Amino acid sequence: MSHPAFSAATTAEEVASVFADRIQGKNVLITGTSINGIGFEAARVLAKYANLVVITGYNSERLKLSQDAIKKDFPTANIRPLTLDLRSLTSVREAAAEVSAYHEPLHVLIHNAYAATAEHQLTEDKLESQMAVGQIGPFLLTKLLALKLLAAATGSYIPRVVYVSSMGHALGAGIDLNTVEKGDPEKYAMMGRHCEVKSANILSAIELSKRSKGKINGYSLHPGAVVTNIVQKEDTKEALQEFGLLGPDGLPSTKIEWKTIPQAAATIVAAAFTPELDAKPGAYLVDCVVASNKSAPHSSDPETAAKLWTVTEGIIGEEFDFE
Repeated sequence: MSHPAFSAATTAEEVASVFADRIQGKNVLITGTSINGIGFEAARVLAKYANLVVITGYNSERLKLSQDAIKKDFPTANIRPLTLDLRSLTSVREAAAEVSAYHEPLHVLIHNAYAATAEHQLTEDKLESQMAVGQIGPFLLTKLLALKLLAAATGSYIPRVVYVSSMGHALGAGIDLNTVEKGDPEKYAMMGRHCEVKSANILSAIELSKRSKGKINGYSLHPGAVVTNIVQKEDTKEALQEFGLLGPDGLPSTKIEWKTIPQAAATIVAAAFTPELDAKPGAYLVDCVVASNKSAPHSSDPETAAKLWTVTEGIIGEEFDFE
């Protein structure tokens, strides 16, 4: 279900080159595009070929740095910055309204942004922060941009929503539907919540594909273990050490096979543009290839996916339809 040459060592640039004709003319929005992150690298390589790449972030200064860096590599690239703070449903609505006013349709929406928090935190909307950024905000954004995505559909093209999940989802027990909104401050553990959020991503891709009835396809993926800004944050070091990602010295564990940022971003590009995936809606990818058999049962259960969808609709106070 993918290019035969793709592997764990494949880079995002290599994937984009293979699918250059398919990327050409497409409009893509990707969240979480700070420099030194996999979202930035995916945006950078797509910008070489795409008609439009919308990059997002809550910090306008860092967003400008990302825009300038991409333009330095590809001066003719059409990069459009969008201020978006997924911790705030108001910000999500404002950003979605801005995108809805674009004259271009939206071919691919990539949910890459993530914010790990060492301590239990509630947002201004009284939502647990990790779940707000990783699941609830993206759910609302997808709902509000559904018409933009549908506008990109043709007889030969199905719009896509891509969720950057993690193999870490399998290390947890799945998502607790009773604590999606606020979490459990008494039992909160950063990496435990991480596993729940990443499970939610996989379930969302499955349910989105099912409910759209072929109008929009959702995909999720494991990018690989990679040293990004999240791994380097001082306040999350202890939790990452407990999870085995960092050693006692605070450096990346030698027991883990790490990817470079270009390698980790490759599966994002593959999920967004591999044409054969049209026949596999809801698929989970690892190393640029379909690996749905590696998704834990608790994160691929259709009943749980349907319940999570309903719970999330209740949290945002709106039903999600595709009309």
